[in-house]
Amino acid sequence: MVTIFYDSYCILNKVYREGAFLKQAINDVPIEEINRPKTTKIVYGVLDRDIELNYFIDCLCQKRPKPVIVILLKIAMYAIYHLEKKPYAVIDNIVELTKKIGKGANSGFVNAILRKFSQNIGALSENVSKNLSLKYSYPQFALDILLKDYGAETAERIIAFNKEKTFVRFKKEINGEEYLTNNGYVYEKTPFDNLFAVEKIKINDDFNKGIFTFQSIGSVAICDVITECGNLLDACAAPGGKSVYLAERFKTVTSFELHPHRVELINAYKARMGADNVTALQKDSQIFDPEYKERFDAVLCDVPCSGYGTLSPNPDIKLKNKDYIDRLLPVQYGILNNCANYVKKAGAIYYSTCSLFKAENDKIVEKFLNTNANFEVQTISSPLNCLKTEYGLQFLPHLSCGVGFYVCKLVRKK
Repeated sequence: MVTIFYDSYCILNKVYREGAFLKQAINDVPIEEINRPKTTKIVYGVLDRDIELNYFIDCLCQKRPKPVIVILLKIAMYAIYHLEKKPYAVIDNIVELTKKIGKGANSGFVNAILRKFSQNIGALSENVSKNLSLKYSYPQFALDILLKDYGAETAERIIAFNKEKTFVRFKKEINGEEYLTNNGYVYEKTPFDNLFAVEKIKINDDFNKGIFTFQSIGSVAICDVITECGNLLDACAAPGGKSVYLAERFKTVTSFELHPHRVELINAYKARMGADNVTALQKDSQIFDPEYKERFDAVLCDVPCSGYGTLSPNPDIKLKNKDYIDRLLPVQYGILNNCANYVKKAGAIYYSTCSLFKAENDKIVEKFLNTNANFEVQTISSPLNCLKTEYGLQFLPHLSCGVGFYVCKLVRKK
């Protein structure tokens, strides 16, 4: 158990203390492969329950421990409370780990706090159940936004949903259902052609050959509302899933991406899937480039966002504060407003996010319409259950197979 806790600590240390993204931290840390599933379960669980675990620590400690000790306490508390591991075994291993990482002077403190925790779980959990933010370990500022945007009943349904599924999309020419059946996979159909929720499927040779790929149902739902036409611009394209999928329905797809290393992600994705009609370029979609003025039949602006519609696979998003979201709003509007210049007359621009918040969704569209009289909203629909908003569609976790995406279609007047 010490090895699993140590690997978990190394990953979480990168996330908490170095500001690394969770998935990148997992890639960067050499984990013992035989224990990878258990390690990642702890890491994801600790981050998902971060607010609750912080509450436990604050209740039990007169003074906030140093960050390294906080991480160790969170790992232990998660293992005891959520994984239901034997307290004595967890405590012994965490104390040993405290010494292993050179913090032996704190081992007595760690031991005492965890023993106190194991003896007071009932009282602590009773207090947690009375507070929605603590109960679901959901940031209070984000909960307040949801309460305002959706009301108490829907807000709790959104934050309570925690069922995660793996979605697999097959290339257009592949019969996905036949493939899954022949290979003995357990799967569920979705409202979209060749997209399935699949149990226990992993990267294999067929993935590397481009026969199938992993793609969120929310990502596919956004692509599904885009009307097929000639030339498409995907303005914020990395890692390339939407560009590659849309390349099956468009003559050409041009993919803009701000960062060079993420342009390479798009190129790798399109090479694996054989999407030769995708061209990836390093471009800042907030800055006007006259070369692309009125060049595209359709533009997809899947803008950088808070990501609160994708918490299950990205629990580290909960570590971001409201200021982070506020800083995104002008970026979102700037991308949409600039990319409107690239749409042909009678063409369409699609604005999308993986956010639940109206401030990032309908409010950005409203601001755009107030300053761009040559565009109008066009009604869209989806076979995936969702809410219709003033301007677009809002997919919600408890309605839409776990995803919280938004999309709106804006058409340029002739």
